[in-house]
Amino acid sequence: MQETTTTLSYDNASLAFLDQNENELIPTASNLNELEVGKAYYQIAKVYYDKADLNNAEENFLKALSLAVEPRDTYSMFKIYGFLIRIASEKLDTHNAKKYIANAEILVDKLAEVLGSLNAEYFYNVGIVKNYSGDFSTAKENYELACKKAKEENEPDLLAKCLLALAQNAFNRRSFSEALIYLNQLKDLLEIVNKSYLRGAMYNSYAKVSVELGDHKEALENFKKANEVLSSKNCWNLQGYVLLGKGMAFKLAGDFSRALMFYELAGECSNPAVFRRLDQLIRSEVEDVNDASVDIYLDKTNRIVKERTLGVIDFKHRFVLLEILFLLAKNSGSYYDKEQLAKSIWKDEYNPLIHDKLIYTSVSRLRKLIEPKAGNGEKRKYIIRGKDGYTFNPLVKIRFHMEAKSYPDAAIANVDLASPV
Repeated sequence: MQETTTTLSYDNASLAFLDQNENELIPTASNLNELEVGKAYYQIAKVYYDKADLNNAEENFLKALSLAVEPRDTYSMFKIYGFLIRIASEKLDTHNAKKYIANAEILVDKLAEVLGSLNAEYFYNVGIVKNYSGDFSTAKENYELACKKAKEENEPDLLAKCLLALAQNAFNRRSFSEALIYLNQLKDLLEIVNKSYLRGAMYNSYAKVSVELGDHKEALENFKKANEVLSSKNCWNLQGYVLLGKGMAFKLAGDFSRALMFYELAGECSNPAVFRRLDQLIRSEVEDVNDASVDIYLDKTNRIVKERTLGVIDFKHRFVLLEILFLLAKNSGSYYDKEQLAKSIWKDEYNPLIHDKLIYTSVSRLRKLIEPKAGNGEKRKYIIRGKDGYTFNPLVKIRFHMEAKSYPDAAIANVDLASPV
């Protein structure tokens, strides 16, 4: 039998037998049936996964895993664990998520023993494991090593995955400008390498970054592109997340009614009993914009304010006013005098010749923006002036947009269905 020498690819759908000494794929008569059966289970699992049937996907991934034998199938097992971890994270299945992560950590340690040399795929896998544990700094170091070696080894497919991983790593670290650099590099590479799912994931990442940067138009355009690419490949597992993202983009634009419409669509397209993480995100977003008892909604990340009577107020170019508003609102009932405001807002020592007029003018402008027109004799609703300075009315019901959402019940907050495997 002719020996086939190659490197293991994450796009290879079969369970591959890794020869420990020669680092070659060697199918033999004794293991042929096992190889074919494992390949079939894996391919079926991927079909279910793409069709958003996560329960059947998990069942078949586990069947494929049961046919794998170490050390020959270490890479294939690692990839399967990657899918299982993503599914467990989506289902908020903390027990299995931790179990799969522990097994993946053991496997990645064994890779160094199996490989004759530490190649690009090895460092990519180490980065993936570090990402699972939330060690983004070490993950980044390994992704960068993987990128360097992928270029040296002429592995464009793996390089593309490394760039997506680096972009999502930067997003997790909230370094959005860095994420855009990696995404732009990935976009250029995908003009050469035809990887539809990676392209869809790339557009989805572009859109998420745009939401964080406050560019709702760019976000909507990229969500549209992501949906077009993924739909063309009949891949529906991210559809709910794309619809959720569109809702977030419309919320960013101040179109709350349309945002709620997309949140509803996102919920309808996925089974909430399985897509529990998505369902939790949708509920959080709906709660964020749909509480009728809230007087004023403050979103510092996107620099918008929604007042119950006045609607959406744009603060994108009113940085000082936004800082004053958040200082007072975060400490409602506490008075801030001129000296405190000078130090907190302008980072200066109070000088009456400079700050008296500046503070008065700024507070007046802020009041005109957020205060509904009061009738004769009515007091200010939000910002109150007293002998000790200014305060925010403690009786007002405020909602602050969560700058970084945290879900304590989530299995792995930084792993989702679009994460690299």
